[in-house]
Amino acid sequence: MSTQNSGPEVPVSRLDRILAFTALTLAALSVICFFAIIIGSWVGMDQHAFGEGIWPIVGAIPLWGLPLAFVMIIALLIITFVRKGRAAKRS
Repeated sequence: MSTQNSGPEVPVSRLDRILAFTALTLAALSVICFFAIIIGSWVGMDQHAFGEGIWPIVGAIPLWGLPLAFVMIIALLIITFVRKGRAAKRS
C-alpha cells in the first residue's frame, strides 16, 4: 500500500475547525432530538403534549439543524478545495 501525498500540506484554519465542530454538534443534537420525539411518541405522548413546554424547540431543532449542518459541511468542503487549489498553484 502506497502513501502518496495528494498535494501540498494546507494548514487547518480556525474557520475550518469552527465549521466542522459546529456542523458535527448541530447534526448530533438534531439526531438526539429526533430520537427524543420518536421515544416520546412511542411512550404515548399525545399531540397536545408536543405543543407545550420545551417540545416545540425539540421539534424545531431537527427541522432546521440537519439542513443547516449539511450546508455547513458543503461550505467546509468548498473552502478546503479552494484552499488546496490555491496551494497547488503556488507550488
